[in-house]
Amino acid sequence: MNDDSPVNGEPALVEVYDTTLRDGTQREGISYTLEDKLRIAEHLDAFGVAFIEGGWPGSNPKDEEFFARARDQSWLHAKIAAFGATRRAGLAPEDDPSLRALVAAGTEVCTLFGKTSTLHVTEVLRTTLDENLRMIEDSIAFLRSEKKRVVYDAEHFFDGYRLDASYAIETLRAAMRGGAEVMALCDTNGGSMPWDVQQIVREVSHLVGHPLGIHAHDDSGCGVANSIAAVRGGARHVQGTINGYGERCGNANLSVIIPNLELKLGCRVLAPGRLSEISELSHFVAEVANLAPDAHMAYIGKSAFAHKGGVHVAAMRRNAASYQHISPELVGNAMRVVVSELSGRGNVLAKAEELGVQVSSGVELEALREIKEAEARGLSYEGAEASIALLLRRKAVDYVPLFQVVDYQIQVGKRRGTETFAEAVVKVQVGKQTLHTAAEGNGPVSALDAALRKALAPSYPAVNDIHLADYKVRILDGTEGTGAITRVLIDSQDAHRSWSTVGASSNIIEASMHALVDSIEFGLIQGCAVLPDGHLVSRPARSAGVALPKAAASIR
Repeated sequence: MNDDSPVNGEPALVEVYDTTLRDGTQREGISYTLEDKLRIAEHLDAFGVAFIEGGWPGSNPKDEEFFARARDQSWLHAKIAAFGATRRAGLAPEDDPSLRALVAAGTEVCTLFGKTSTLHVTEVLRTTLDENLRMIEDSIAFLRSEKKRVVYDAEHFFDGYRLDASYAIETLRAAMRGGAEVMALCDTNGGSMPWDVQQIVREVSHLVGHPLGIHAHDDSGCGVANSIAAVRGGARHVQGTINGYGERCGNANLSVIIPNLELKLGCRVLAPGRLSEISELSHFVAEVANLAPDAHMAYIGKSAFAHKGGVHVAAMRRNAASYQHISPELVGNAMRVVVSELSGRGNVLAKAEELGVQVSSGVELEALREIKEAEARGLSYEGAEASIALLLRRKAVDYVPLFQVVDYQIQVGKRRGTETFAEAVVKVQVGKQTLHTAAEGNGPVSALDAALRKALAPSYPAVNDIHLADYKVRILDGTEGTGAITRVLIDSQDAHRSWSTVGASSNIIEASMHALVDSIEFGLIQGCAVLPDGHLVSRPARSAGVALPKAAASIR
């Protein structure tokens, strides 16, 4: 499969080698526990990758324990691989600690990396070119004698090939003599371009006649493109990490490579139906790594199929293929419409349908006008779909608010010998009742939230099930000093769903109150059914967003 011979007939089989648990851990800020690594490995195995590189035995106790635990588990699809280096110069393979650790790891597959570039042989290893060839062959042959399958990673291959192509090829032939099953050509510094990678892989494939793979890094932003180019050049083994985690700029991103291979090149990578699980896998790994998912990542990002421009949405309502290159469901994602000041009538109608809100004829134009005016004042509805839903609901002729805040007052201060205090007093109208309550908090917004909930709890006990998950404040124009418009975004959740609301004002308390009122009203409407007497009863959960871990936010 190359540029002049596209995929036809039987799809090419490409095996995926995942190194999230080894190369991926070299990203700054990532430190998996042993249990984290095992959980990720289980997800990768269920997803259907061919190989899972668990770590480098002998380099740290955690990786040694991982392999000990992995030996006692049953793996459905993947082979667990242990990673290590070729023997040291002048040392017999059986005496090399790294190779002995690989054998002791007990995996069926071992991956060895060796030097391809003459620069690295002479300047880094400080040995001879001939000794390096013997190191590669001897090390692989030793592991083969121990009944191991060997994947050989030809480190710095593309740089080495450009420097001395004949020697780079000799290193591969040494690996072949040793018994390597597949040889992954590594763009270790991540500086190669796709056209070079494709050409070199094609040339090498013809010269060595042995299964080849690709191990790309993303230092030039071409990790995914280089991996695809290598497959087009003849590689049938692709290494990378979920979400592209890795040292420096990261490794080639399997979350993007795998959909490209299956949907664009027509390759067979996973079992049928598994591709739709890739978004969930990506988000799971990000959660375990304690990193925010990249909303704009191709295929699996939250914004990958989000449409904001009015012209785009209008076209999408006629034909979804007009502004989407694939159906998002193929990768477990979903199309979304973003409502903003750039929206048209179609955005509002599409969002109403998405949120399950009935909109009377003409109401969408009135709502659109209000949205544009509100965004001009500083609101942003892009991340606050619950506020959009309420804006649309409030346009209905028969809309009756569950409650209305009549007035409120907040006192913040510090008494001698005590800590600072915050106390809020609110007056709330619920039906014909006026409720007047006060509450304290660890800050003015916290006190306001507590007082509002205290007032509503007798009429709407379900308010106790709503929790604040996050509270964000953004100053929109710092040049205005203390008179600047402040935007407040609140993320809320109950046991079944999550949602976001927004408020904006030159007064941070007023902005917070708008967001709080929307948050509570939306949560009550979504989580309960309104009885004729105005009381609410719980009803089955209906997803209104991505579930968040249950945790109350600290707001001030």
